[in-house]
Amino acid sequence: MYSRRLILTLFLTSAAALANADNHNAGTLVKVMSIDDVEWGYLNPLRGVLSPGAADLWGDRTTGTATGMLVRFKKGFESPPHIHNITYRGVVIEGVMHNDDPTAAKMWMPPGSFWTQPAGEDHTTAADGETNLIYLEIDSGPYLVKPSAEQFDNGERPLNLHVDNVVWLENSDLHKINADNVQATHLWGSSAETGGSMIKLGVGFEGELTTEASEFRAVVIGGEVSYSARDLDGAKTLSAGSYIESTGAYTHRFANDSDDEATIYIRTNSAYQLN
Repeated sequence: MYSRRLILTLFLTSAAALANADNHNAGTLVKVMSIDDVEWGYLNPLRGVLSPGAADLWGDRTTGTATGMLVRFKKGFESPPHIHNITYRGVVIEGVMHNDDPTAAKMWMPPGSFWTQPAGEDHTTAADGETNLIYLEIDSGPYLVKPSAEQFDNGERPLNLHVDNVVWLENSDLHKINADNVQATHLWGSSAETGGSMIKLGVGFEGELTTEASEFRAVVIGGEVSYSARDLDGAKTLSAGSYIESTGAYTHRFANDSDDEATIYIRTNSAYQLN
């Protein structure tokens, strides 16, 4: 005959298992980092204070891994001509940025603009806002700055996409948008492999983004959102530069209670759905 202690233990164990099955999927993790919690260093430590500030949101830019980072520039910053050993992508969060060949006229890109810089291509980067902040992403590292004399052609071509030229869709074949007051745009890659997109949440939006991706990373590019998920004690207010990641089947809940649209950049290796 079972003892009362054993029966109680079995009951509690079963209840815990049911609760876990209801609220969690095995191997699912979520990470949330507010912009206020970011720890800053230098993009090029050898130049010290002359270098833009930088902070890894995920990965490690000094090793061979893919990495997403924030980079901030002072007003009037302009780099000397240089190349990088790897290709990177940039999304403007604050200020205005220019990135092009050393002889190109300035084309200032405001928040929400996107560009790619191929490995080996000579270029300069400049900033002209009172505050200037970008999200920078690489698929492999380390992220290095090298002299123009070492330039090479890796077969890729640069892209400067001003925010005014971004095409926003109500729905697409890549990601399912089943909610009102939200739009999406695809920037690179595909949903079958790894790709990057942005979503725009209108004022008053409240809904869920569901994903089964083994890699889901999101960076708030503009505006402010209230974010909640099952692994958090309560809702968090996330402003531009804040970061979210999850692994496996997961539901992210967003609400835009502000007076402005909110824009979020998403890197993922699977289609997501907004409801």
